[in-house]
Amino acid sequence: MKTKKCFKCGEINPLSEFYKHPQMGDGHLNKCKECTKKDARKHRKDNSEYCKEYDKKRAMLPHRVEARKEYSQTDKGKKVIYEADKRYKKNNKQKVKATRKIAYYLSKGYIEKKPCIICGDTKAHAHHPDYNYPLDVIWLCPKHHKEEHNRIRRLERE
Repeated sequence: MKTKKCFKCGEINPLSEFYKHPQMGDGHLNKCKECTKKDARKHRKDNSEYCKEYDKKRAMLPHRVEARKEYSQTDKGKKVIYEADKRYKKNNKQKVKATRKIAYYLSKGYIEKKPCIICGDTKAHAHHPDYNYPLDVIWLCPKHHKEEHNRIRRLERE
């Protein structure tokens, strides 16, 4: 069995503990998998904003969008989506209840949908500043709604 020494940790491991890399002499990276993973985690932590932006752009590449769409149509994909939906509903009962209440009131005509309060776009969503008051909403287009939730998440992290 062939072995190799990791230049990072100095441990001697079998080649199966090194990622393949066609440009290396023996066809494997000179850093073991564990050291490579540690470095990748550190890089993502140290460059979190860059990595988030990179991941967003990468996720929107046409072949990735198509692959997600195809996966969601498979039995396994449907099961994963169903389980995630079930977990979300279990963990966010108040949000789900508020969303359903707004949908009900809209369908019955008790309230009417309004344009985005920022840009006037008519394709607005109901945003709940406080889920304890399910009918107290502000109307935001998808772009501004997402920005508002991102702003709230940033404030919660600080």
